Amino acid sequence: MAENTALEFEGDEVEVVVDAAMAGGRLDAALAKVHTVLSRNRIKDLILTGAVTIDGKPVSEPKYRLSVGETIVLLAPPPEDPEPQAENIPLDILYEDDQVIVINKPVGMVVHPAPGAPNGTLVNALIYHCGESLQGIGGVKRPGIVHRLDRDTSGVMVAAKTERAHRHLSAQFADHGRTGPLHRAYIAFVWGSTETAKGSIDAPLGRDQNNRLKQTVRKDGREAITHYMVEARFGDDGWDITRIQCQLETGRTHQIRVHMAHIGHPLVADAVYASGYATKVNKLPPDVVGPIQALGRQALHAAELGFEHPVTKEEMFFEAPLPPDLDALETALSAYNKAFAR
Repeated sequence: MAENTALEFEGDEVEVVVDAAMAGGRLDAALAKVHTVLSRNRIKDLILTGAVTIDGKPVSEPKYRLSVGETIVLLAPPPEDPEPQAENIPLDILYEDDQVIVINKPVGMVVHPAPGAPNGTLVNALIYHCGESLQGIGGVKRPGIVHRLDRDTSGVMVAAKTERAHRHLSAQFADHGRTGPLHRAYIAFVWGSTETAKGSIDAPLGRDQNNRLKQTVRKDGREAITHYMVEARFGDDGWDITRIQCQLETGRTHQIRVHMAHIGHPLVADAVYASGYATKVNKLPPDVVGPIQALGRQALHAAELGFEHPVTKEEMFFEAPLPPDLDALETALSAYNKAFAR
């Protein structure tokens, strides 16, 4: 252990004896001055998780005020391996060869490991499934993710298994099908009845300044264009829900969800962008209420994906049927329409 000295490695142990100059100061601030590797935010997190003791007793309050003579000990765990680990997670594979793999992503699966979801992701599953067939992206044996779906959005995705495939697919997704063969179609169930049978929403999107987890329409946002077409209308004079198909000309975060809410037709069961419609469910027939309450996620599904194969140049097309929860919703809505028509 080192006394009142700076560290060079995150996993080192540091011991600090509080002197007169440090007395009265905050615990996290004092440690930040002697630890040259860890940021103050990282130190704060370590304090909160019990990695710091004072006079042998754990202290989990970053704002703790120090007293002369106290002995602080910080033992940071060694850094974790940054590479995602292989996990034996079942996959619904629609197509696979030595260049690409196409899967039907289930509801609840995160695509890429992140602080809130370090494992159990699509990437973890692909590393396990593909194994030695992954030739490497950027010098690392990992799948090339060229597009993403939200955790609670189901449907078709493609991933690259080689550097060549990754470059080719990335270029197609960057073009968004404007000049190339890329095709993406989503099925959504939205509140209300759209004024027209089809239309386009051209509204730039950016982060919501009041909630960093949300996106919103902003004049200074990035270009975002969604095309929609009505496929079915359900309901009566007291309520209505519409099934639409959406095609993206851009690929912004939460694009369909924000755009449809922007024109007054948020997605059914979208807790983020349709929170104002929560009480509307109570006005629906019991046979419809059940499937909606059972969703627990936005009613959105990536139904179709088309792209040019990176090697053969063949135009490929894949479909994923509605998952059970959305199929149950549509069945209930269709049954109500038939009953109401009588």
